[in-house]
Amino acid sequence: MTVDTTAELMEKILYEVKRVVVGQDAFLERVMVALLAQGHLLVEGVPGLAKTLTVKTLSNTVSGSFRRIQFTPDLVPADLIGTRIYNQKTGDFSTALGPVFANLVLADEINRAPAKVQSALLEVMQERQVTIAGVSYPVPSPFLVMATQNPVETEGTYPLPEAQVDRFMMKVLVTYPSDEEEFIIAERAIGAPAFVQPVATTEQLAAMQRLARQVYVDPSIIQYAVRLVSATRQPQQHGLADIGRFITYGASPRATINLVEGARALALMRRRSYVLPEDLTLLVPDVLRHRIAVTYEALSEGISPDDIVARIMSRVAPPAKPIQHDEKIAA
Repeated sequence: MTVDTTAELMEKILYEVKRVVVGQDAFLERVMVALLAQGHLLVEGVPGLAKTLTVKTLSNTVSGSFRRIQFTPDLVPADLIGTRIYNQKTGDFSTALGPVFANLVLADEINRAPAKVQSALLEVMQERQVTIAGVSYPVPSPFLVMATQNPVETEGTYPLPEAQVDRFMMKVLVTYPSDEEEFIIAERAIGAPAFVQPVATTEQLAAMQRLARQVYVDPSIIQYAVRLVSATRQPQQHGLADIGRFITYGASPRATINLVEGARALALMRRRSYVLPEDLTLLVPDVLRHRIAVTYEALSEGISPDDIVARIMSRVAPPAKPIQHDEKIAA
């Protein structure tokens, strides 16, 4: 597997997905980045914007297993990870594994379930395994969790625990389609259904993920990521003392790691074996917006985490010169 073959295969996957999903280019690109970087995705948008359809279609293109979990207030952790079952005939216990044992897991409306259910995903998202009755069971590889939440309805919802939110690589905001895109959506909905062809195997996807981790990142770009994340925790040290009153707490070191890994995946998708500053800059809002907790003062003045991230990006400059690394990488 080389840089060019990986980029070509990702283009084929994207082409198959776009045979079904109309528009949402930024969202689809972030899904591809998360897939290559082995990160999880939190998607926020109103119902009907193809969030579920995107993940299901993607699983078909890479011949992977797909599970959709509808989060409701009456769920219990065993409904996600599995449980021990007693067999009266034999007198033995057996383990029934839950729906998280799939390559692509869609946690639909994750904020509909209480914290104890959401926390059941903590181990599997970080360690890629679950523990049932003291025994650990690894989930299939590759493994990606995409969770959705509706920003409009707040009745009957539960805020995600901070530890849970921090395990998502990116939070992507999905918006309404344009009039032209909606016209195409309606045409496809009333026409013959499109059939997606599998164009890659899970083994090929795993090879592409390993290749993404070999993409060269110059130390100056890593330092740029460190400064961006540090500015969310100590804004006064970066000439941003005026926004300090709007931040309760900033992003953790996971944000720095996710920025670098995401930039690597994006560079690979763009047929490069090295990261440029713009690869990282493009992902900054998606990686940081869910990791910044704003104060009541910010809420009263209508200042969102995205506004704070924009201020930070305007102050913290990327490396002055594009960093290039011409050595090609291969599997």
